[in-house]
Amino acid sequence: MRVGIVGAGVAGLTTAKVLLQAGHEVLVADRAPDVGGVWSRTRRYPGLTTQSAKATYSLSDFPMPRDFPEWPTGAQVQRWLESYAETFGVDRHLLLGTSVERAARQDDGWTLTLRSTVDGSVRTEKVDRLVVANGVFCEPAIPDFPGRQEFTAAGGRVCAGTEVHDAAEGAGRHVVVVGYGKSACDVTVPLSEVAASTHVVARQLLWKVPRRIAGRVNFKFLLLTRMGEALFRYLRPGPVERVLHGPADPVRRNMINSIGTVSRRQFKLDQLGLVPRGTMEGIVKGAIGLATEGFFEGVEAGRIRVHRDTTIVRLLAVDGRPHAELSDGTTVPADLVVCATGFTQGVPFLDPDVRSSLLDERGNFLLYRQILPPVPGLYFNGYNSSFFSPLNAEMAAVWIAADLAGGLRLPPPEERRRAVAEQLAFMDEATDGHHCRGTKIIPYSLHNLDEVLADLGVTISALVRASHWLNPVSPAAYRAVTPKVLGRLRGTPATAPDDVTPVV
Repeated sequence: MRVGIVGAGVAGLTTAKVLLQAGHEVLVADRAPDVGGVWSRTRRYPGLTTQSAKATYSLSDFPMPRDFPEWPTGAQVQRWLESYAETFGVDRHLLLGTSVERAARQDDGWTLTLRSTVDGSVRTEKVDRLVVANGVFCEPAIPDFPGRQEFTAAGGRVCAGTEVHDAAEGAGRHVVVVGYGKSACDVTVPLSEVAASTHVVARQLLWKVPRRIAGRVNFKFLLLTRMGEALFRYLRPGPVERVLHGPADPVRRNMINSIGTVSRRQFKLDQLGLVPRGTMEGIVKGAIGLATEGFFEGVEAGRIRVHRDTTIVRLLAVDGRPHAELSDGTTVPADLVVCATGFTQGVPFLDPDVRSSLLDERGNFLLYRQILPPVPGLYFNGYNSSFFSPLNAEMAAVWIAADLAGGLRLPPPEERRRAVAEQLAFMDEATDGHHCRGTKIIPYSLHNLDEVLADLGVTISALVRASHWLNPVSPAAYRAVTPKVLGRLRGTPATAPDDVTPVV
C-alpha cells in the first residue's frame, strides 16, 4: 500500500521505517524544515533535555550514541533522529517544510492537500491509508490574558516556551514564566542566568523527582522499572500488582512517599516554601516531572522567584512599561511572558465529520490501544505519550503493519469502543483527568506495551522481563520484535529469536 504519514517526529519516523520494512510505500509530511517533532530546531527552547535517561528514551534497534550524556539535549536528540532516518532510508520519503492542509477521505483511500511552507505551492497526493503522527504536543496552548493589547503596545511580548530559541532573548529583561511543569522549569534556568529578574507563576506546584535520589541513585531505577510502574494501580492489574495494592499496600505507599521525603530534603522545599500539596503518591494526578538541574538552586540564590498557587490576572502597562498583575496581589515587571502552559491535541486537516467520529462528548480521542480510531483506513501513532515514548511508538508501528496485513485478531468495533470508554474512565480517576484528552499513558507505559505485544502474539523472554522488575526497562530487549512479526506477516519460515517468544 501507499501510506501517508503526518509528522516526522519519533512516531512518524518509526512508523515510516517499519512500514518500509514491511514492503509498503510511504510519504511523510512535516511542516518543519527538519525531522524530530518536538526536538526540531524550530521548537527547541534553551535548557531542553530528555526526561528519561538515554538508555530508556531509545529505540530497540537504534540506541543513542555512547558519548551522549545521561540526559541528552534537544539538539542531540534531533541529530540522533536525523541519523535514524538516514540509516533506514526514511529520509528519501520525507516531505519537510510541507504542511498537510487537508486529508480528505475517499472510497479508495485519502487525498492529501499539501502546501509548501517555503513558497506556498500546493500539490495533492493520494494514499491508501493514513497515519496521524503529528504528536500530542503539536500546538502550544497560550492563555488569553486580559490587557494583552496594552501590554504589547508598551513593548511586552507573550510567547510559548517553544518559541524561545535562545536564552539571549531574555538578556537584561524582566521575564515571567507561566507554568511549573518540566518545560517551564527547564526554560527558566537559562533565562534566569541572563535576565534582570525572573518570576515563575505557578497555578499549582508539582512534585519533582530528583534525577539522582540523594545525589546517588538514578531515578530510572525507581520509576522506569516494572516495579516502579506497579506502584500505581492499573485497570487490569497483574499478580504482583494485586499484592502491592492489597496486603502490601502500606509498603507500596511508603515506597512512593519516601521519594517525596527525599525530594523535600534534597531540594530544601520546606525552607523555600515550595512543598506541593498532597503526597508524592498523588504525583500521577498532576504530572510526573523530573527536577531541572539548577532550578531550586536558582530559587535559593534569589535569581528565581516562584509565586505558588497563583495566576496572571491581567497584563498591563505601568508608567509605560509592561507588567503582569498576579492573583496574589502583586504586580511584577514583565518584558517577556513565556507560557509553558501545555499543548492542544488537534487534527485540523481532517474533515469535520471525521474529527467528530474520533472524539467522545468530552473531546477525548477514541483510540483503541492508542492507535486505532473508529474511522476506516486511519491510524494514530505517538498519541501514547509515555516514559518510553520511542519504544511505545515503535511497537505501535509494528501493530499498524500487522493490521495492514490483516494479521491481527481484534475484537469487533463495539467491543473496542467499550474498551476505550473503560480505559478513559479509569484514566480520569487515576490521573484526575490529566491525560491530555486520552493521549497520555503515563504512568502505564509498560502496560500499554504489553497489551500491544499481546495483540501481536509476541513477548520478550520471561527472564528478561523479570529483570525489568528491578532494573530499568531496556528498549534493546525488544529489538527482535519487528523482524519476528514482519517475517511472520510475509510468511517467512523462521525460528523465534532467543529474546522474543511467541505467545501461544
